[in-house]
Amino acid sequence: MASVFERIKKFNENRLPDMVQLKMKAMTENAFRFFRGTCHLFYEDLSGVKKFPPSPQTWICGDLHLENFGSFKGNNRMEYFDLNDFDESTLAPCGWEVARMLTSIYVGLSSLEIKLNDIDELAELFINQYAETLRLGKARYIDPRTATGIVHKFLKNIKKRKEKDLINKLAYTEEGGYAIKINNLTHFKVERSLKKELKQALNSWLNKTERLEDYKVKDVAFRVAGTGSIGCKRYMFMLQDSLIKNKFIFVELKESRQSSLNPYNKIKQPSWLSQADRVIAVKKRMQNVSPALLSTFDFQGINYVLQEMQPIADKVNFETIAGNRKDLRSVLTDMATLTASAQLRSGGIQGSAIIDELTVFGAEEDWQTGLTLYAKNYAQQVIKDYGAYVVDYKKSLLDI
Repeated sequence: MASVFERIKKFNENRLPDMVQLKMKAMTENAFRFFRGTCHLFYEDLSGVKKFPPSPQTWICGDLHLENFGSFKGNNRMEYFDLNDFDESTLAPCGWEVARMLTSIYVGLSSLEIKLNDIDELAELFINQYAETLRLGKARYIDPRTATGIVHKFLKNIKKRKEKDLINKLAYTEEGGYAIKINNLTHFKVERSLKKELKQALNSWLNKTERLEDYKVKDVAFRVAGTGSIGCKRYMFMLQDSLIKNKFIFVELKESRQSSLNPYNKIKQPSWLSQADRVIAVKKRMQNVSPALLSTFDFQGINYVLQEMQPIADKVNFETIAGNRKDLRSVLTDMATLTASAQLRSGGIQGSAIIDELTVFGAEEDWQTGLTLYAKNYAQQVIKDYGAYVVDYKKSLLDI
């Protein structure tokens, strides 16, 4: 049987080699970073489980974990806190989504050295709140007006940030104006001829887009963010208003690939025009409001998702609240509510269970213990796999 290291190399072999090396190194950081970068392992292992609690099929983001909730500005220009990564989205049993999230609670909070008994309590809190939200059958959303607890403080603080904060963070002034800061960690230079083609392609799109026809591409950089998507093509664009020279917008193009759940998911999927169409369609179904400028974009035969980058985009920093029991309970309650709400909101669409089915499932209790136990046990497998991966990764460096 192939080792964990070999399975990961195999999965990433058709991605950008230099970026894959960054990903492989990043996953040695801790078990949680490893877990975030190996969604495919989670579902490959899950596919071999014979007694997994059955659940209704719903739309799921596929890679739900503590880091895949965050704030963003919607197309109505209001701020929201919600699920925010749909690269792996698909129609699947809703229990898959919950199991991955529960596993992330065990792995992620263990990495912060929180006691196991406390993690058990937080995992129980999450699944109870998830089930209760389904049982009530009404999708909820979180914005600055409805947020409470730590998420309210979080949204209140980031709302104070202005566009100029993003400009100062991502760009610098040079003799000819502004340019994206290249740090060779998150932002990398783009080869000159490719940069020219990217500029031409996006400028053509801008000319045809209402509200953006006055903007032109000022600069382009290759972008690295997250963990699982490292190795895919991802570009950041700095757009400048041709009429108001000190007005800028940042957008990104993110390559869309087939969901890593596909080989293990037997549920028939819709026929999508492209993988980018899949990501955007599910995003719009599951989120209360979609991010600004959300669009598909084709470049050199590759499907991309285009969306605006925003000064308020951020995630809850669990390291800063690890010692605060009240804040941990508050944010996990919100995350459970949003998970169930996303499934309710998308209920009845192209094969997803209708709300009546989900409310019945939420009222049942026999599946909850099974899912939690699976996640708790699998978290130990993740930690074991992480240890083996680090050993093999270090050996691979010696072979170079």
